Amino acid sequence: MPNIASAKKRVRTAAKRTTVNQARKSRIRTFTRQVEEAIAKGDQAAAKAALKAAEPEIMRGVSKGVIHKNTGARKVSRLSKRVAKLGA
Repeated sequence: MPNIASAKKRVRTAAKRTTVNQARKSRIRTFTRQVEEAIAKGDQAAAKAALKAAEPEIMRGVSKGVIHKNTGARKVSRLSKRVAKLGA
């Protein structure tokens, strides 16, 4: 356990940030899963709508530093590709 006041504060701050970051990651996973489920059903309209909702959520995670920029871009790209494939 830390003895110095600033170190104690860092422990508290880190705990708060961890909670926020976990919630944000969970939201990203939820939105991604909704797209995946729509793709699995073969419903292109629902998949497009879900992707439209998921993309800003993923990019918000990128801007907040929860996931890496390239990871976010890769996730969006792969989901977009799969949704487009439903129409073909």
